[in-house]
Amino acid sequence: MLRPRIVVCLDVRDGRVVKGTRFVNLRDVGDPVELAGRYEADGADEVVFLDITASHEGRATLLDTVRRTAEALFIPLTVGGGVRTVDDVGALLRAGADKVSVNSALARQPELAAECAARYGSQCLVASIDAAREGDGWRVYTHGGRLPKDLDAVEWAAECARRGAGEILLTSIDRDGSRIGYDLELTRQVAARVSVPVVASGGGGSAADVLEVLTSGRASAALLAGILHDGVTTVTNIKSVLTARGMSMRSSNGAGRSDPG
Repeated sequence: MLRPRIVVCLDVRDGRVVKGTRFVNLRDVGDPVELAGRYEADGADEVVFLDITASHEGRATLLDTVRRTAEALFIPLTVGGGVRTVDDVGALLRAGADKVSVNSALARQPELAAECAARYGSQCLVASIDAAREGDGWRVYTHGGRLPKDLDAVEWAAECARRGAGEILLTSIDRDGSRIGYDLELTRQVAARVSVPVVASGGGGSAADVLEVLTSGRASAALLAGILHDGVTTVTNIKSVLTARGMSMRSSNGAGRSDPG
């Protein structure tokens, strides 16, 4: 069993890291290259770089910014936003990404998952799912949370994994930026349906929230953003709390890479 991961998210717009609530009211929080390096030094296990307006604006991901961010890191980097084709995935991998996150394009053409997995391997493909509660379930949204799809989030996660995605990045739109805790029910249901790792996103406000989603929520990793950007806490502090609560965490080996243990 791999040890759980703490993943830091950099939502990028126009080359700058931004943060908001429920995907709106975005504010500038810094330079992605600088922040990525800072979070790696603080013990982050991975960094996720999401160009959050690329799909909505119909353009490619900012490759130069991705390249500079990748050059500053030793830990794994996942990049998403504006990915529409297998060649787009290849371009991001060549720019330095270890994994590529795909959201809108997968919902439009599910066969893309198998094509990417066949060419680059499932370990490179992350299915990013933005979900909002609707009735007794959760509806999938694409294009940065703007466009609702006729897809149930739990069933869609299972299909993405079946088609070749090696990881699920699961974001609760309802909890995004709220700092009230992750959507445990959503995370738990998705984790029960897939055999690949699930990264829980949306709502992390404390070390207790992270512990809860990794245990009760059955997530393989917890993604954090706002509480780190605003200096509410640090990755080091969160890992210290989790370790004190008996959870075996990954640790830096001194060269920047995390020991998965």
